[in-house]
Amino acid sequence: QVQLVESGGGLVQAGGSLRLSCAASGRTSAHLVMGWFRQAPGKEREFVGGMLWSGVSINYADSVKGRFTISRDNAKNTVYLQMNSLKPEDTAVYHCAARLFAYSPPMNDQDYNYWGQGTQVTVSS
Repeated sequence: QVQLVESGGGLVQAGGSLRLSCAASGRTSAHLVMGWFRQAPGKEREFVGGMLWSGVSINYADSVKGRFTISRDNAKNTVYLQMNSLKPEDTAVYHCAARLFAYSPPMNDQDYNYWGQGTQVTVSS
């Protein structure tokens, strides 16, 4: 089992920045694959970005490319989602997710086995 705990959400004005953290514990491994997803009210959960724990492969949704960056701190078993130039349409509950073994981070939430509780991000206009 892998436990994931997100933090760092909050309220920010459009154009501002936030950094979300996802701390992993339990059966962590160099083969972990991490994903960030978000779900706005009344909408389907959507892929934001993901990375292999090795850092070899990182991908992003087109809607956040150039604005969001995923990184990790191996010593802390933590993955970060740095969000810059935030827009009101980025408002959602953000979740981190994990699975083991993949060649690249899946974009389908059904491909992840472990989920954090989510953290709210609200961007005001």
